[in-house]
Amino acid sequence: MNNKEIVAKAIFEVVKDDLTLAQVQGLLENPKAADHGDVAFPAFALAKVYRKAPQQIAQELAEKIDGTSFEKIAVVGPYLNFFMSKGNISQSVLAKIISEKEHYGDAAIGLGQTVPIDMSSPNIAKPISMGHLRSTVIGNSIGFIMEKIGYQPIRINHLGDWGTQFGKLIVAYKKWGSEAAVKADPIKELLRLYVDFHEKAETEPALEDEARAWFKKLEEGDEEAISLWQWFREESLKEFNKIYDLLGVSFDSMNGEAFYNDKMTEIVDLLEAKHLLKEDQGAEIVDLSAYDLNPALIKKSDGATLYITRDLAAALYRKRTYNFAKSIYVVGNEQSYHFKQLKAVLKEMGFDWSDEIAHVAFGLITQGGKKLSTRKGKIILLEKVLMEATELAKAQIIEKNPTLANKDEVAQQVGVGAVIFHDLKNDRMNNFDFDLEEVVRFEGETGPYVQYSHARAMSILTKAAFTPDATAVYSLQDENSWEVIKLLQQYPDTVLAAADKYEPSVIAKHAIKLAQAFNKFYANVKVLAEDEEKDARLALVYAVTVILKEDLRLLGLQAPEKM
Repeated sequence: MNNKEIVAKAIFEVVKDDLTLAQVQGLLENPKAADHGDVAFPAFALAKVYRKAPQQIAQELAEKIDGTSFEKIAVVGPYLNFFMSKGNISQSVLAKIISEKEHYGDAAIGLGQTVPIDMSSPNIAKPISMGHLRSTVIGNSIGFIMEKIGYQPIRINHLGDWGTQFGKLIVAYKKWGSEAAVKADPIKELLRLYVDFHEKAETEPALEDEARAWFKKLEEGDEEAISLWQWFREESLKEFNKIYDLLGVSFDSMNGEAFYNDKMTEIVDLLEAKHLLKEDQGAEIVDLSAYDLNPALIKKSDGATLYITRDLAAALYRKRTYNFAKSIYVVGNEQSYHFKQLKAVLKEMGFDWSDEIAHVAFGLITQGGKKLSTRKGKIILLEKVLMEATELAKAQIIEKNPTLANKDEVAQQVGVGAVIFHDLKNDRMNNFDFDLEEVVRFEGETGPYVQYSHARAMSILTKAAFTPDATAVYSLQDENSWEVIKLLQQYPDTVLAAADKYEPSVIAKHAIKLAQAFNKFYANVKVLAEDEEKDARLALVYAVTVILKEDLRLLGLQAPEKM
């Protein structure tokens, strides 16, 4: 039970004839200053009912409320300020974390139901750039958060592995490519061939016709075309997987666009059967005016299906395959209209489960305030960024801890973690500027700062040779430990809030606050002083290591024990 729930229950026992428990809880506030207590109740809400001045009501309530759970209840004008019993709450919180360990904050809301998460989705034969980072790490973190509250995440990499670009690639490879060059550096070579094709096509327009002809062969199942396409796909995936391994991200399905080629006819048939398709200038559309949306274009005038047709097929396939409770698409904010149309068409088709589809949108990563993709001919390669981050982390580790045994391993955990954390600490809808040196700093609101705080706490436990006793009573009363205890106590609610909003930044911000509160505690309290509270202080340090590590895990980061 959190502090507001404890306070609400105590007040409700006195005012239950006039307010519901939910109403009382809804009125509670967090005081702006610590010396105003932990929770405040404004008595204004009862002024009309009791026909008394709020100040008088506050005074009368204070005399009637059971104060067992509180150090004191102070009346300040029309407010009741509740100061929680630090000893009781610290004892309860520490006992729970020591007992439940990393499962503290777990919930069974999901009942084991599945949640497909459509994430990452790079295009075959093109490099994974910084632009792909957000979808990948936000989706990965949401998977961990949903799992924490009892769902079964299904991470899906909906690869861009189909389309006319493959006709162009086949032509370019057959004319100017070599097997050895592709095998040596698949993405770089395939991208070079793709760029070459476009440059040459400007003066040789016949190349475009050849490309269309090869893509038609691919669609019709031509053996050579299929063989080359599969090879391009496999070689690209080898390169992609190197980056996913660095990020610590794995997928349950790599079914991309090509997987749905044979599943779109059924969608068109279903739309026709339900009389939802209308002809408009030779194209087939679904009217969505009832949803205040533009028509959804299902088939072009030449009979070609579109992206939404494929997404309709994917949505239906995922419902049938996973029988999902929710279906999440972690895709940039610029696609929000597409997903509104997708849900509306599914709703028109009679699939009410479309209400459980969530588009988890996000803003842009910028550099110097400019969109990354606007840099002409330049893309910032994600692998290069991760490597540079690792080198920066290693330099700082050598400076801080030159005798550390596994420097390279820790440097990778810290460097890669820094890039992930910097992305996830920002509210996902916000655009943010990326400066690598800022990101990998060990001070400030960074991933390395949180990881370093965890490592510092671990070193205290090692030095003290402390293991918590599940049967012992650990209780603390001081203000420095209280700030830490409150953040530990809030953790289950923090997890629920992050899951409810599909917002990993809620977890990242909790990690930063907990690390800051712990470091303040460490700076102001002699943790290892030989007195009667020493074990309680060490139990608090232990609880911090458990929750910081779990915060980092939910974000997809490692928590090194030494740095």
